[in-house]
Amino acid sequence: MFLHSSMKRMVLAIPFISIVLCKGQSDMPIFQSPAFSVFKDSVIQHQFTARIVSPTEIQSDYQSSTSMPVKDKTAVSWKLSRDITAFPQYHSELPVSDAVYNLSLEEMIRAVEKDSTFRTGEKWGGVWTRDISYSIIHSMAYMQPRVAMYSLLRKVNKKKRIIQDTGTGGAYPCSTDRIIWAVAAWELYKVTGDTNWLQQAYTIIKNSVEDDLQNVYDAKTGLVKGESSFLDWREETYPAWMQPADIYESECLGTNAVHYQANRILSQMAAILKDTKAVTKYQSIAARIKEGINQYLWMPDKKYYAQYLYGRNYKILSPRSEALGEALCVLFGIADTEKTKQIIAHTPLTAYGISCIYPQIPDIPPYHNNANWPFVQAYWLRAAAMAGNEKAVLESIADIYRPAALFLTNKENMVADNGDYNGTQINSSVMLWSLSGNISIVHKVLFGINFNENNLSFTPFVPKAMAGKRSLQNFKYRNAVLNIELNGYGNQIRLFRIDGKASKVYAVPSNITGNHTITIELAGNEIKENNIHKVENYTSLPTPQLTVNKDTLYWKKTAGVNLYQLLDKGKVISTSPVNRYILNTKGYHEFSLIAIDSNKVESFASEPFVIAGPGNTQQYEIESTNPAAAYSYTGFSGKGFTETSTTVNRTITIPVEIKETGYYAIDCRYANGNGPVNTENKCAIRTLQLDAQKAGTLVFAQRGKNDWNNWGFSNTVQIPLNKGNHILTISFEEADENMNGEVNAAMLDYLRITRLDQ
Repeated sequence: MFLHSSMKRMVLAIPFISIVLCKGQSDMPIFQSPAFSVFKDSVIQHQFTARIVSPTEIQSDYQSSTSMPVKDKTAVSWKLSRDITAFPQYHSELPVSDAVYNLSLEEMIRAVEKDSTFRTGEKWGGVWTRDISYSIIHSMAYMQPRVAMYSLLRKVNKKKRIIQDTGTGGAYPCSTDRIIWAVAAWELYKVTGDTNWLQQAYTIIKNSVEDDLQNVYDAKTGLVKGESSFLDWREETYPAWMQPADIYESECLGTNAVHYQANRILSQMAAILKDTKAVTKYQSIAARIKEGINQYLWMPDKKYYAQYLYGRNYKILSPRSEALGEALCVLFGIADTEKTKQIIAHTPLTAYGISCIYPQIPDIPPYHNNANWPFVQAYWLRAAAMAGNEKAVLESIADIYRPAALFLTNKENMVADNGDYNGTQINSSVMLWSLSGNISIVHKVLFGINFNENNLSFTPFVPKAMAGKRSLQNFKYRNAVLNIELNGYGNQIRLFRIDGKASKVYAVPSNITGNHTITIELAGNEIKENNIHKVENYTSLPTPQLTVNKDTLYWKKTAGVNLYQLLDKGKVISTSPVNRYILNTKGYHEFSLIAIDSNKVESFASEPFVIAGPGNTQQYEIESTNPAAAYSYTGFSGKGFTETSTTVNRTITIPVEIKETGYYAIDCRYANGNGPVNTENKCAIRTLQLDAQKAGTLVFAQRGKNDWNNWGFSNTVQIPLNKGNHILTISFEEADENMNGEVNAAMLDYLRITRLDQ
């Protein structure tokens, strides 16, 4: 699959037999692929070897491909140097498993700051909402609950809202994955049973969701708007033409999975706290998001979910896979049993693990594009276990063990082409979410430990290649200490004993106290679900560009293109090798072009090219009915522009006259020079009202640091308008608070009203 000669990225291969011979015929690998192999006491990748000296020492001669010649290198070792006895002690018959676990425990200890919060990584100080949340969900909730709690509270503002990390266009609401905090908070409650924490977290989550309901929920699709969760470098996962306002309007798989789970959790919290009305409300919202994901993002032909909906007034589907989103849809129950099996069996996997997206984007260096992230791999692993797919489980474990052993640390990411940590845009050792995912292999997959509201349950999954005896000593659960012994392989339990007494319930109650021994014998069952979709890494074609000449729409022919697919208003109107199209200029048109190669792999769609017939668009200079600003900026239309901030022109009124009843898109030309396009937190947000009734949210994202001459358009709000006179109001409301809290400002040039239904 995907063998386009000019674009595929070849994976270096080494014959299986050469790997086996260098270990000895009797020492068969636990996992083996053309790229690397994992043995009981070593990991081998081509000429490099990580040797497990003991459960507390690893030696590796791995050298980055960008470093000095291999012959000049000497072995490097990791030796345990911290006291890890306060944490669960793991012992198995596989030294590689023990050593990588112990390395991760030591790095977890190193990740705790003096103020009892978690450090994001060796190079990255401070707490990030998404990083800490995904780490807590993996394993930090029960490994270090107090540190986890302090870290979560660090990401709450004075108004008891979750803080969205700095990012695209000035953070919230261009990025909206802050709500993953809710899933982490719920995990902490299940671990501790702390009702004070439950009440505190409930208030914070509810406040945040209520703001989101005002700003980021799409009533048409039921989906949530905003950037893909954790994939926050826009050019790494979006076409280059997409502005932050476009990213705000996109509806992404991972972000929607997170919002679904947050609303579901909010409903569960409300039930415990006897907030009856809230139970139904948030259940209903969660159900609508789930319905939207399955209706708009599921791809029956590919048998996994799509990356996102994107575009302008008419959204289309990006058919790339998105690894974290696929995994979360399984783990959160968005995908039913059949879809779960299909996702794990059909989502593309590359040589060194599941890449963040697939296929890759051309001419974009590795980071989220063309990269594997161990924390994502760990979520994929747990999803594979839930699907009952042994091959996917074993492959994922190997994909996490390989870099940890060879690099002697838990790196954040690596290049999908070659598995090297060098070559990505930024990277760090001792990454919290990577080490958290590594630790979760033992606890949440091999031992199958699940934290629930009222008990701790067990659903172990041990691949046959990892069969044997293993123990987990000193595992703390609320007021109890558990010593767990696990024997055999499979994902079915043959015998479950608590303190020597057999039990048909594979769980311990939350009120258990004292020291207890749990013994689990696995059934050694044959697992039939073993299909995975292993592919060579692949890069799609470049994004095409549309231009117009008189009455003809045309585009430049590009090497490697087999067909061009032209869309108007989100619908395919032509599929051919021809590079032009005769226009019909009546009414409203929004054209997009997709390039398709010989393997039927699509490029991103071009920037939408709009042609509006005569009289289709009305333009209202905002300064004509509101105070004009006195700044000496350039590039505006009309006689000037109007400033809006939290203190200046909080309410802007624009009288409009609609000549014909119809369906319209409303947006604003604006400038926001309060920050760069890719970071900080000063995105301006305003409520749009039609005749004193809320119509939607206008987002005026940052367009460049101190660049007030850079004008662009906000997102559009689409509404029906009746013929006649109306009052449109752009106002700053409570729900329009951004993450900065103080600077929430923009310059507004003109308001544009475009009729779409002609």
